[in-house]
Amino acid sequence: MNAAEPATTQQVPARPIQRSTFPFAALIGQVPLQQALLLAAIDPGLGGVLVSGPRGTAKSTAARALAELLPQGQLVNLPLGASEDRLIGTLDIETVLRDGSVRFSPGLLAKAHHGVLYVDEVNLLPDALVDALLDAAASGVNTVERDGVSHSHDASFVLIGTMNPEEGELRPQLIDRFGLMVELQNCFEPRVRQAIVKARLAFDLDPQRFRAGYAEHQAEYVERIRAAREALPQLAFGDAVHAHVSALCIDAAVDGLRADLVMLRAARALAALEQAGAVTVEHVDCVAEAVLIHRRRHRRQHDGQADGDTRNGEAQPQTAAGSDRAPASALDAAPSPAVAGETDWGYLPPEPAATTHVKRVLPLDAKKR
Repeated sequence: MNAAEPATTQQVPARPIQRSTFPFAALIGQVPLQQALLLAAIDPGLGGVLVSGPRGTAKSTAARALAELLPQGQLVNLPLGASEDRLIGTLDIETVLRDGSVRFSPGLLAKAHHGVLYVDEVNLLPDALVDALLDAAASGVNTVERDGVSHSHDASFVLIGTMNPEEGELRPQLIDRFGLMVELQNCFEPRVRQAIVKARLAFDLDPQRFRAGYAEHQAEYVERIRAAREALPQLAFGDAVHAHVSALCIDAAVDGLRADLVMLRAARALAALEQAGAVTVEHVDCVAEAVLIHRRRHRRQHDGQADGDTRNGEAQPQTAAGSDRAPASALDAAPSPAVAGETDWGYLPPEPAATTHVKRVLPLDAKKR
């Protein structure tokens, strides 16, 4: 090569970095979370799993680990800044008007078909997007409508939403639509904590060697999910199971019947996972907490707000004679100290406030008003 000629370098296309996944079988101290994720993988129609917990409790690690066990191993992340079109897809209306054919551009829901749709910090996602993905997760179908033109496609995926309760809660109308919920806590058991740290350090040091040690367990999980999906339609519910589910939901005072349906389907998925011949009451008891924990808690919060509204005066108190005449003054409406101490902790009686005289305010001219 002539020294006067500039040296040329060959451009090598960059290859995507393949990130090793922490094995699902290697998760430590996460039995309730593992069970909930497996049930959602067996029956995606459960409506997904909501995982609540502080930072560093392996929420995203578990979601990625589950995706590896599914047939296609597809994990699709839904970013917080995604638009509705990116989530559900778009329709080219100009093509419809010009050619009479529907041109559909798939969104993330189509990409997540037969895989896992993972939403980190789902409590910070706009309500419209949460509503759309919950609809698709429960029905297994995504429908896009634009200007009277609609297109539908299959969207069967495992929905996993994670959230840190310190950053805010989901609206009760949305959180109730998640099929299962698991609340994670910080681990303060020394032996379990040490085992988790040792496993993570070993994985970071040599991911391939670490994964090889769990290859057999991983294959067992894959086979169990496949066999459970095949056995799922053959399992029926007896009257005793229906009665037990109804009793649990009534005792929890849940709204509507969604909890009953999810509990039955979760119990059936657990029976299929265990290759049981029938769904039993014991299967119901094993899944009941994951079905009721978020519905029971938000029902108590809703009732507490209603009680607070009543105490704040939205419900008109009755007089001793039983009439609903409004009290003559705020002092008449205030409960006696004895009653206040029993029903409203921290109640303070009204006190007169001092007034302060201000200087005379000069009016503005008409042109300056």
